[in-house]
This record gives sequence, structure tokens and C-alpha cells, in this order.
Amino acid sequence: MASAPSLTVPRLDDLALSGKRVLVRVDFNCPQDDTGKITDDTRIRAAVPTIREVLGKGGKPILLSHLGRPKGKVVESMRLAPMGARLQELLGSPVVILKESTGPAVVAAIASAPRGSVVLLENVRFHDGDEKGDSALAAQWAQLGDCFVNDAFGAAHRDHASVCGIARLLPSAAGRLMEKEIAAFGRVLEKPERPLVAILGGAKVSDKLQVVDHLLDKVDALLVGGGMTYTFLSARGGAIGKSLVQKDQLDAVRGCLAKAAARKVEILLPEDHVCAEAFDEGAKPIATGAEIPEGLMGLDIGPKTRERYAARIQSARTVVWNGPMGVFEWPAFRGGTEAVGRAVAACPGYTVVGGGDSVAAVEMLGLASRIRHISTGGGASLELLETGTLPGIQALQGSQAPRAGS
Repeated sequence: MASAPSLTVPRLDDLALSGKRVLVRVDFNCPQDDTGKITDDTRIRAAVPTIREVLGKGGKPILLSHLGRPKGKVVESMRLAPMGARLQELLGSPVVILKESTGPAVVAAIASAPRGSVVLLENVRFHDGDEKGDSALAAQWAQLGDCFVNDAFGAAHRDHASVCGIARLLPSAAGRLMEKEIAAFGRVLEKPERPLVAILGGAKVSDKLQVVDHLLDKVDALLVGGGMTYTFLSARGGAIGKSLVQKDQLDAVRGCLAKAAARKVEILLPEDHVCAEAFDEGAKPIATGAEIPEGLMGLDIGPKTRERYAARIQSARTVVWNGPMGVFEWPAFRGGTEAVGRAVAACPGYTVVGGGDSVAAVEMLGLASRIRHISTGGGASLELLETGTLPGIQALQGSQAPRAGS
């Protein structure tokens, strides 16, 4: 068996920052309302510690971020000016907001930016070469700085010019947010305290099968919920009514079940369900046992399953959770996700919630403060669980960061 990838990366302490132009890849892809007002500034707040540290060590932070999907064109509603204004409020330091990210005017603006200020480049995705990983574009950005810090975990699963390309050209390190994310998943994937329990939900089993396969080499138990449940149950010959099932995945699921049995990994599947006659928020919830009758579809795990899952979570020393247990956006089918969320929050072990809908659920339920680590990257956390590494991590590992003071 091949050895697992290492998650060790250069840290901010490894870079000499004083007097340096420090390119920092951040994730300011924040939601906005129709007027452009930021409705959730969590991602901006998450970047503040790294930016403050660069300033405190005498560096000039030059920030790169994407916003939305402009597809290589300038889209006025996707400019980063609102994020720069909010960052200035949070930092209490001046932020120079540019309307481009390359070219002579950018070079001049960086050179003239006052000491103690931050420079925010325009949306990197206004250049179609960013998402293509264009090396020439990465080189243009690299010329703007003396070193590079990646603090955008939410984009670290993308081999983009602003994420990986710059890291291949400059001395580079992880920012404090990236470092925190890597450390959290390292505790899950490298040397977890046992028992290690993974909880996977979500709609499509095809989105999670590679994650399941990878985790079966690491976990002691796997708890399955959400729409993917019904393909697992169907693969075992269970009755699932008209629940969501991916028939083309049945053989692959059977392979996962066989692998789990061979490795003595416990896979827990629902033994009762909350169903409805239609996929509709106003549908009447109907409780069933293990077998779902014809004409009904499963939309949440049932009370017995909630108790069983909660007990297994409570006995764990490490827990990682990605994906809701049902259609948690609808109150009638939220009970399973809430029960699992409360069990994770009450678990005495190390708990990680891996981005996306799981984070939305714990925040909706007011449980976020009781989780040890909540990831800022849904897609990135899922790929990290699937492969054990990310392109952004590998790019940092390939960088030769000079020691501070060297």
C-alpha cells in the first residue's frame, strides 16, 4: 500500500517578511445582496489574522482573491471594492483598492502604497488564465511580490494560477487560516485519536464514493445519511420506495461494503426513516421502519437511527462530518441533521465539520461554537478527505521558503 501524502507545509514563520512585498491569496468570495452589500463577511474576517501578522512583521500585503464566476471577463457586480472597504473597517489600516491585477499601473500602485497599508488587487478571475492555471499569468503576478502566502483554503483544491502557479515561482508558505485547516484535517487523516468516526451525507452517492473508499482505510466507523443512503440500502437489497437511487453506482457501493467488511469497518445505515409522498417542503412527514413502502421517498433518518448515530458519535475520540442527514432546509425533515449536529457538538473528542451544507446546518442550529474546527472550504475539505492532499498544499510543499532571518 502506498504511503499517505504528508500534510506538512512551510509556515508563515518560515518566511522573511520585513521589507518584503508579500502576495497573499485570500478567499473574499463573500455573498452579497442585490445592492452589492456583503451579507456574510466570515471569509474576510478569517483572513485578518494573517494580514495583520504580515503588517506586524514589516511586510506589505498584496491581496489576490476571486469573486463569483465572471468567466474571464470584467463584470462590474463582481469587483472586489466592497470587500476592500469591509477589510479596511476590520483592520483599521488603509486598504488600497485597485481596479486591475496586472500591468504597469498595478506595479506603480504597489510601489507607492504607504507603509502599513494593504493593497487589494482586482478579481483574479477577470483573467480567464487564472482558472486555466496559465503559467504566464502566474508569472505576471509573481513579479509583483517577493514571496507568496496561500491563505485561501476554500480554493486550495483548484490548480489555478493565483493558487498554485505563484507558489511554484516564489518562496511560499501557508497563512494562518490555511495552517489551521491543514492541522485540523491532519488530526483526522494522519494520527487520529481512536475511535475515528466519519459521518457522510448529501444527495448523490457518486459525489462521495471516492471519499468513502479513502476513509475506509482510516476510520473505525462510517455513518451514512442523506440521499446517498438509499443507494447503499438498495445495494443491500432493501426496499426504498421511490427514494433517490443511482442505479449506475450500485456495483461500486457493493464494492465499498465488501471493503468495509474486509477491514472490519462498521458502516451504519438508517434503520428507520422520515418519508413523504413527494419532494416538497409542504409534504406531510411519514415515519417508516427499515423498509420504505412503494409510493414514499426517504427525506431524513428516523428517530431510532438518530439515537443509534448519536451514541456512536458520543463514543468517538475523533469525528469528521460532511453532509446533512436529510433535507435539513425544510423543518419537517431537519430532525436527523439536528440530532447528529447536537451529538457532534456534545462529543468529548476532536470534532471537524467539513464545509458546505454541514456548516450551514451547525450555524442554523447555533452549534458552531461547540465544534472544534469548522472548515471554510466545502469542496476543498471533501477533496482533502478523498485524496489526502490538495493541489494548493502540494504547491506549497514544492516551495523552498527561506528561513526568517536567513
